Amino acid sequence: MISDVMWGRIEPLMPADPVRGRRWADHRRTLEAIAWKYRTGAPWRNLPEELGSFKTAHKRLLRWAADGTWARVFAAVLAAADADGDIGWAVSVDSTVCRAHQHAAGARKGRLRPRRARADHALGRSRGGLSTKVHLASDSNARPPALVLTAGQAGDAPAFTAVMAAIRVPRGDGGRPRTRPEVVLADRAYSSRAIRAHLRERRVRTVIPQPADQVRHRRRRGSMGGRPPTFDPEAYKGRNAVERCIARLKQWRGLAMRCDKLAIAYQDALHLAAILTWVRRSTTLGDRPPPST
Repeated sequence: MISDVMWGRIEPLMPADPVRGRRWADHRRTLEAIAWKYRTGAPWRNLPEELGSFKTAHKRLLRWAADGTWARVFAAVLAAADADGDIGWAVSVDSTVCRAHQHAAGARKGRLRPRRARADHALGRSRGGLSTKVHLASDSNARPPALVLTAGQAGDAPAFTAVMAAIRVPRGDGGRPRTRPEVVLADRAYSSRAIRAHLRERRVRTVIPQPADQVRHRRRRGSMGGRPPTFDPEAYKGRNAVERCIARLKQWRGLAMRCDKLAIAYQDALHLAAILTWVRRSTTLGDRPPPST
């Protein structure tokens, strides 16, 4: 899953071996092992022998999740894409529900939780059983610059500000990270005064349609209902990028159905899938011949 060109971009971002103690196992093989597990959805113990010990891969996933390594690598990949002008800043926002396997339940709580672990582990119970909801933003090329987890029964609109806050693309010159998209596209679930005011305060163009009940309520109030919010139906066609992004992530069977007990492990598995998505796209663009004149 990780070609030589892709590894050439990822390798400089990986942590160095510890000064003391045993040297770590080969990073590339470990990443291949973790990617294989989540791509296929197989149990850890079914990891092929050529990918090394499943204990090594699992411990490395948790260790790098706890110390923030996956988040740092993800931020570095985004910074490199931004430096190449490869991020489409017409951002689409949406969410998807991922069913949780019974093995995802039963995580320990209290003082035994690792750092960055959440008390609820982003698991919720509804009619369909245990589930997790992945809220994400997608650039115009169907790649995710931000991922946020909540319990499966949580609504979309309350998590919108968290998704916007998670968009932080570092600058190569050491300046302030870019956090403001040019335009935000979302469906009717995000049509609220609070969200529109939040984007207006940040000077971000909004393309969100109004649901029928809000339209009727505004018309019923007459002149007191105010003007209808602006909506560009042609620009709204670009919202399919987030749908394609979700479909791309759910091709990883271990992400389409969550089997991880800890939210940090599942979220950073999503980060790994996003890292490979961004790197694969960047290498494809970088390998293209220049256009003929």
